[in-house]
Amino acid sequence: MKKRFLAVIGTVLAMVLSMSMLTACSGGTSSSTSSSSSSSGSSSSSSDNSNSGSSNATDTEITKLVVGFDQNFPPYGYVGDDGEFTGFDLDMAKAVADKNGWEVEYKPINWDNKDQELNSGSIDCIWNGFTYEGREDGYTWTEVYMENTQIVVVKSDSGITKLADLAGKTVMAQVDSAALGLLEDEGDQADLASTFKALQQVPEYQSAFLELEQGTVDAVALDLPVALFQTAGKESMFTILEDDPLSTEHYGVGFKLGNTELRDKVQAAMKELVADGTVEKLCEKYAPATNFKLWCMEK
Repeated sequence: MKKRFLAVIGTVLAMVLSMSMLTACSGGTSSSTSSSSSSSGSSSSSSDNSNSGSSNATDTEITKLVVGFDQNFPPYGYVGDDGEFTGFDLDMAKAVADKNGWEVEYKPINWDNKDQELNSGSIDCIWNGFTYEGREDGYTWTEVYMENTQIVVVKSDSGITKLADLAGKTVMAQVDSAALGLLEDEGDQADLASTFKALQQVPEYQSAFLELEQGTVDAVALDLPVALFQTAGKESMFTILEDDPLSTEHYGVGFKLGNTELRDKVQAAMKELVADGTVEKLCEKYAPATNFKLWCMEK
């Protein structure tokens, strides 16, 4: 399992490549019950740092990083068995905050409302398996840090072995997800989706897999590591069409457009965490607990 873990989703912290890669191309068990970052102790709220979408002020005191995430998106952000928020990305955010001497606040959000949360200053960033491709101009991004694959999961006895077999089938994806964007009108896989009986949306993937298990939908489209997490222990029931993916993409951390001050501080800390081995340790930490594939990039 560990070998499998260390082998597929992609390249963690590809930020060690030059920024040109970005422009060429989407545990930590600390939790906070606070639902606002508007107090005087709040950080970098985007509204503070990015007036008119272009500020790069250097006199703003940052004391807290408020991380917006989908709490139903394991292994990146989710509720652990102990009832605390955990996940690879949340651990990374905590490590970045510690590196900068900040407090960190994990704020679960409705994924469909993420832009409203960010633009209002309720959160400082979106950090939760956030796909860069297709959103390049909507946010101020860190350099991409992980390569991911969008795939489809079906029941093992469905007879579906490739994407073309989805013709006439009902496929489900999360609201406003990268997978849904691929399949909707103007998406890279819109032609494929036009052959479906229906393309349905769901708020979170636990419900999607329940419907797939019950046979009310024929397939679920989503990120590969999330699929591996959701199907762990049920490999005989589900088949992941890994050999026929929908797309390959990249993850980054998204900030309000123009909030370069906070982005730069977060990105610098992320690079330090690659260099000091923290990221590699996080890979090892999540390897035995999740059946998803991930590897750290050469420093």
